[in-house]
Amino acid sequence: MPRNPSHVRLEEKFALRINDAVAISGLSRSTLYKLASLGKLRLTRVGGRTLVLRADLEALLQAGVAE
Repeated sequence: MPRNPSHVRLEEKFALRINDAVAISGLSRSTLYKLASLGKLRLTRVGGRTLVLRADLEALLQAGVAE
């Protein structure tokens, strides 16, 4: 039986809602949107939701961002 997506642990999610990205990264919503506007973080809109691919967020955090 397939798992209900609402019960998938945050660590297992392929894409994150902005609030989840904030929670796991420690960055603010405004910082995430600023990084997106600067082209340093890709945001994806699906069905009215703004999502961040986990891999993109991890790559950003591992590389660091020069202001």
